[in-house]
Amino acid sequence: MVLIAKQIRDSIEERHTRHERDTLLPFDLPSVVRKKVSVAFDGGLLSSDAGVLLLRGVEKKLGLAARLASCIREWRKPEAIVHPLEEMLRLRMFAIAAGYEDGDDCDSLRHDPIFKMAVGHAPESGDPLCSQPTMSRLENAPSKIEIARLMAAMVDQFCDSYRRAPSSITLDIDDTFDAVHGHQQLSLFNAHYDERCFLPIHIYEAASGKPVP
Repeated sequence: MVLIAKQIRDSIEERHTRHERDTLLPFDLPSVVRKKVSVAFDGGLLSSDAGVLLLRGVEKKLGLAARLASCIREWRKPEAIVHPLEEMLRLRMFAIAAGYEDGDDCDSLRHDPIFKMAVGHAPESGDPLCSQPTMSRLENAPSKIEIARLMAAMVDQFCDSYRRAPSSITLDIDDTFDAVHGHQQLSLFNAHYDERCFLPIHIYEAASGKPVP
């Protein structure tokens, strides 16, 4: 009995010591479902967009960034290039998919460990990704001919998704109302919704649900 009591006491003291070691508050926090709650400010590199790594696997399999990059003529001097077109396109696609549709978001995402890994950089030691000004230059760089090539490349990507060319496909076309507040560039007044908005058109292949570029 004495030995058991000593083991219990030692275990309690060890838990208390460990609790003090990883909690920086001057008081103890109550446990939750018999689990110790600790507070610390040395969590290291953190991100709330871990799902982007799943998108990286999909993009790597499809080779979409490389396909699109091949449609744009490189206008920069080779010796001055820090961020390749393929890398920048990959960052932009992942950012939009994660809900960061504004190019300004690149200024913060360029240091995000998950986005750095998704693009192909080491999360901590890897160089930062491109900034908003660099991304804006890319978005304004393609000519009309290159934009047409990008559109054709997306159609080719869709066609390549079939093992065998289907005899026919049915397209499901719909719009999505996106209200704006002010006079953002390219927003227009829509009489049906009675306010200014963006109205992107979504096209899907009805049988499979595949998005059509």
